[in-house]
Amino acid sequence: MPQTILVVEDEADLLRGLRDNFAYEGYRVLTAADGEKGLALALKEKPDLVILDWMLPAMDGLAVCRELRARGSMTPVVFLTARGQEVDRVLGLEMGADDYVTKPFSVRELAARVKAILRRAAGMASRPSTFALGDLHVDAGSFIARRGKKEIPLGRYEAELLRVLAQRKGQAVSRTDILNEVWGVDAYPSDRTVDNTVVKLRQKIERNPRNPRMLLTVHGVGYKLVDPAGP
Repeated sequence: MPQTILVVEDEADLLRGLRDNFAYEGYRVLTAADGEKGLALALKEKPDLVILDWMLPAMDGLAVCRELRARGSMTPVVFLTARGQEVDRVLGLEMGADDYVTKPFSVRELAARVKAILRRAAGMASRPSTFALGDLHVDAGSFIARRGKKEIPLGRYEAELLRVLAQRKGQAVSRTDILNEVWGVDAYPSDRTVDNTVVKLRQKIERNPRNPRMLLTVHGVGYKLVDPAGP
């Protein structure tokens, strides 16, 4: 069965062009010309990926992405926008987008990014969604960790970082690998992104963030996740 791509774009010519190009590539393509219809289609059809214009009638792309994430959808989202400022790019990614393409763009480049994101999404499906580290119980799919009766909310990237490390528990994972598997190399090309997320995550899950026992630094390499209770 072909993978499904939803394209939400209010420029009619661009919408038709993207529909035809991705259909030619073998995808099943759904389309919507405004944000409300796009959100409804995304929730009903559960596509494998959404290509989402930033500026849309009825409901803008940022609101659509935010609502998808609020409803627990992890469907990859690629923003299309004429905006090129860094603050907009970062805002979209922080709202849960997987990539960001500025108009005008090459359809060939967009198609390559889509393929890369779908490959990464397939890898995510093989990672554990729920796991325990000592008395900490993580439900990454719901963006929640629990310690006793205390509920600890997790950000999307925090949850995915934990899943990547949990998949290779006890092994050192490089910053480059984490960056590629969680954010994608084109999204945040900086190791500091990983480090900053680890700092925030330790504040949430470690009893003493200054002396972590679960999320450990492997100097010169990256990070690893260990069970403080042992094997």
